[in-house]
Amino acid sequence: MLLPFLIVGGLGLVILVVSLVLGDVFDHLEIGDGAISGTALAVGLVVFGAAGAITASLGWELVWAYVLAGVLAALAYAFSALAVRSLTRSSDGVPQSALGLTGVTKSSVSAAGGEVSLDGPGELERRLAYSDLPIPEGVRVRVVEHAGTRVKVEAA
Repeated sequence: MLLPFLIVGGLGLVILVVSLVLGDVFDHLEIGDGAISGTALAVGLVVFGAAGAITASLGWELVWAYVLAGVLAALAYAFSALAVRSLTRSSDGVPQSALGLTGVTKSSVSAAGGEVSLDGPGELERRLAYSDLPIPEGVRVRVVEHAGTRVKVEAA
């Protein structure tokens, strides 16, 4: 009686681990414009298995165990799919423009590179920087160009 729920829940755990370690298993498929998420599907399967096993072990009739497990799995899938989609959109990997921001060099900066810490909103980490003229560590700088993940700076 519990075996189907345990199998489905176990399959969900396998898909979840694969999705978290290797990336979303359905990420490269053209199904519903990204409507299917391997992570969300795995969460739904795990919830189905767990809810079904718990309700069946409590002595509920098997039909109610399937109904409750199905409803909870659908809710878990929908919530997870929305969360995954929201997180995917918010972490697009494109750095925010730093043009015009000021900061301090954290290492010597030259044409070959260096690091700066900028004073802008959302600037929690150091950025890779370069400059036409050498700038020593600890000097105030201003961003004059933004190229990918690097910024071009000059002494302020």
